[in-house]
Amino acid sequence: MLLAYNPTQPLNLEDTEGGRLHFYERGEAVPLVTEGVWQVYRGIAQLSQLSPHGEEILLGWAQPGTFFGSCLTAIESYQVKGLSDLYLKWHCLEDLTNSPELSQMAFSQLARRMRQTEALLAIAGLKRVEDRLQQLLCLLQQELGETIEAGTRIQVRLTHQNLAGTIGTTRVTVTRLLGEFQRQGWLSFDSDRHIIITSVKFNSHLKSDIIFN
Repeated sequence: MLLAYNPTQPLNLEDTEGGRLHFYERGEAVPLVTEGVWQVYRGIAQLSQLSPHGEEILLGWAQPGTFFGSCLTAIESYQVKGLSDLYLKWHCLEDLTNSPELSQMAFSQLARRMRQTEALLAIAGLKRVEDRLQQLLCLLQQELGETIEAGTRIQVRLTHQNLAGTIGTTRVTVTRLLGEFQRQGWLSFDSDRHIIITSVKFNSHLKSDIIFN
């Protein structure tokens, strides 16, 4: 069974379920080749596309259990980097073909990734920037959140520029809107600048069918 993300727990890189784990630091790009796929063992990665103008277009996030690789996408400028330190396990394509259990796991994770990407597309289609940011925070709460006493803490630290690039606006606009949300008691920040969403207040305000279950 794959481990939940816990950056403080020691991990043996030599042998995990019969295979060696590969480590990539936060912010480091993960190499992609066609002969196999990566599976996240611990940590969270960002999946994105590089536009012709050099801008990152967010495609989603890979969490523990998620498979990704160049053979699973038709996008030539597909890229992956860690939002946290990453421990990845490599599978050759024969592994997926010969193992029914691994194939079923890959199918389930790819289906979830497809729903995640559809949610991001739906968010991008909203006209008002405020609505896009609210919906993105709700998706982050669902996908990358962990429950704490104060609400739901987003497990990775996202900059205002990260959020702005995802919803197609400026960093200044995101900073202003986050300030407004904070004043209304919808969210706060911990000492490491992770977003904490005050679940009851935020979710009671937000009414939409964009976010999937």
